[in-house]
Amino acid sequence: MTQAKIKPIKAQGAFKSAAKDKPSARTTNSPLTLRLTPEERARLEELAAGMTLSAYVRACVFAEDQKLRKTRPKEISAERKAVAEALALLGHSRIASNLNQLAHHANIGILSFGPQEQADLADAQAHLAAIRTLLMQALGKKS
Repeated sequence: MTQAKIKPIKAQGAFKSAAKDKPSARTTNSPLTLRLTPEERARLEELAAGMTLSAYVRACVFAEDQKLRKTRPKEISAERKAVAEALALLGHSRIASNLNQLAHHANIGILSFGPQEQADLADAQAHLAAIRTLLMQALGKKS
């Protein structure tokens, strides 16, 4: 019995041609670099007030009304900080996971409610109360 000669396949070329067929994600935007002195940069940021620098330059160059883009506030407000703390507490508390475990144990009939479970429930209740208080503060409501 003789073995047929196997020709090696040049897979690398096939992969390259397939990669070339895929268009790049950013084919429509072309970056532009502009070098400014610190004083010029400060003046540009002052003039752009409320707009991104790119949007401001586009509006000046092309004399079009550009949409104002949202900018991040320089300082974090107390309300936003309270919301962030509430979300951190919510993530830290593992309430969803604990409730899922309780439901599973109840469904299979092995739920026991002893001193440890009472302590866990009291802990979860304290977390929920803290989260509620922070959310009410963030919304400007009285507890």
